[in-house]
Amino acid sequence: MKIDEKNITRGGEFVIKETKSENVFTPEDFSEEQLMMKQAVKDFIEKEVIPHRERFENKDYQLTENVMKKAGDLGFLGVAVPEEYGGMGMGFVSTMLVCETISGACGSLSTAFGAHTGIGTMPIVLYGNEEQNKKFVPKLASGEVFGSYCLTEPTAGSDANSGKTKAVLSKDGSHYEITGQKMWISNAGFAKLFIVFARIEDDKNITGFIVPNESNNGITLGDEEKKLGIHSSSTRQVFFNETKVPVENMLSKRGSGFKIAVNSLNVGRIKLAAACLDAQKRVTSYAVQYASERIQFNTKIIDFEAIKEKVAVMATDTYVGESATYRAAKDIEDRIKIRHDSGNSFQESELKGVEEYAIECSLLKVAISEDMQNIADEGIQVFGGMGFSAETPMEGAWRDCRIGRIYEGTNEINRMLSVGMLIKKAMKGHIDFINPATKVADELMGIPSFEVPDLTELFAQEKLILTNLKKIFLMLAGAGIKKFGDKLEEHQQMLLAVSDILIEIYMTESALLRTEKNCNRLGKKTQTNQIAMTQLYLYKAVDIIQSKGKEVIVSFSSGDEQKGLLMGLKRFTKYYEYPNVIELKNIIAEKLKEENKYCF
Repeated sequence: MKIDEKNITRGGEFVIKETKSENVFTPEDFSEEQLMMKQAVKDFIEKEVIPHRERFENKDYQLTENVMKKAGDLGFLGVAVPEEYGGMGMGFVSTMLVCETISGACGSLSTAFGAHTGIGTMPIVLYGNEEQNKKFVPKLASGEVFGSYCLTEPTAGSDANSGKTKAVLSKDGSHYEITGQKMWISNAGFAKLFIVFARIEDDKNITGFIVPNESNNGITLGDEEKKLGIHSSSTRQVFFNETKVPVENMLSKRGSGFKIAVNSLNVGRIKLAAACLDAQKRVTSYAVQYASERIQFNTKIIDFEAIKEKVAVMATDTYVGESATYRAAKDIEDRIKIRHDSGNSFQESELKGVEEYAIECSLLKVAISEDMQNIADEGIQVFGGMGFSAETPMEGAWRDCRIGRIYEGTNEINRMLSVGMLIKKAMKGHIDFINPATKVADELMGIPSFEVPDLTELFAQEKLILTNLKKIFLMLAGAGIKKFGDKLEEHQQMLLAVSDILIEIYMTESALLRTEKNCNRLGKKTQTNQIAMTQLYLYKAVDIIQSKGKEVIVSFSSGDEQKGLLMGLKRFTKYYEYPNVIELKNIIAEKLKEENKYCF
């Protein structure tokens, strides 16, 4: 089926364009095949993971390896791998769904699965030549061999291209000898294939290599790291001492390693967002179920408004995160298909399709990893003293999810990247950012309208506010570019604040579009709770944007300019009719109580 490009928003364009609800993908659009796959993975987790939670917490690395082998036997490790290399060749949305479902119950398995299927396999699939794909990928897809990704070094974390590991060409030109130290390497304890990044001579950029973990080839491992969470995820240092790697094992071209690393991270970021979703649903369900059983003052604590508020917000953040994640996933899948249909190769289509939405990948990674942490924290609070006990799942969930804010580039890096990438797209003319920003500046100079708009239609007010929130971003970004130009990147605290505004816009819009689409096709009465969650999230988003907007404005402006920008901020965050926020929370909480689980 041919995809109409006009109906797809390009990466980053959400902030300057209106998206129609019928043009977004929602979890309610999953096909029967996708739902069957989800159920198969869920059954696997319920059988192989849930009963062994204590063993995972007690650093049973062998258990993790065994479960990964069983996942390979069932084909779960090869969902994103083309059929010609032994995989299932599923679309991007389906691979996200498998990632979500397999990741939520155990952080250790989630890490092992993500490291193997993502950065341990896909660099070969997407950058390897035909010979490399045929030789290595089928064994990775089946779980016969596990992969690992060796990028981080003691002096090269966020600055990945600064690695010191060296690759020296042998005198006869047949192989490279790699020497260096890698750290925080997931799956290192049982991986038989490493993707290793090293620098050849004094090249500006690093180079990628496919390195089998063979005995007597100069590869040694450090001890298992002692970690806050993900206890049964193997994490070790890897030392290379003149490790011989055939020249034909170079991945892509010399000096292309940094590009491989960056593009691998784009996929990893949105997959990490998916990996958090099922965990959020599980933690929310645990909290609701415990609160429905725990009695204090002769009352189930789920009936106390203080608890209702917590579970309502937990559910709301989960619903919104899921809406945004699968919206972006389908956009990526559609962009991949458009490129493939136009004659691009499989590899180029996949790479460019994800790269198009690198901004959204960063935003989702930040938003959902932080929501997961907050949800786990509130889950502990609902459990009270029991939440602090290792006998309940909350304590482990809280520790396991903490790494999410560090994985795939820290959240601080991703915040700054998202704004920086958007501005660069505008400067290159890929997004018409300047004209909308100019219109907002002109609007601020005009007299505001005091007419009350017609708010009778569903989400009429919410859509108006969302449009105005986008104007705030344009107002601040436009003013920042005008004042600082290409030195804007040096003002990191400003970028961090502006990125939070960008996050809230994307998340709010995604939830609104999902709910509106389902109201239109399923009926408004079926979406009472979803409407409440959408309105509640928008209310919270407006508060965040007001705070962050004010912080930015007072940091770089003064006098009349500052007054004008603050007036604009006030104008663009205006509610005509405030929702009853407490009532919204109670509506959501009552539904959770009725279903005794996360149910949206």
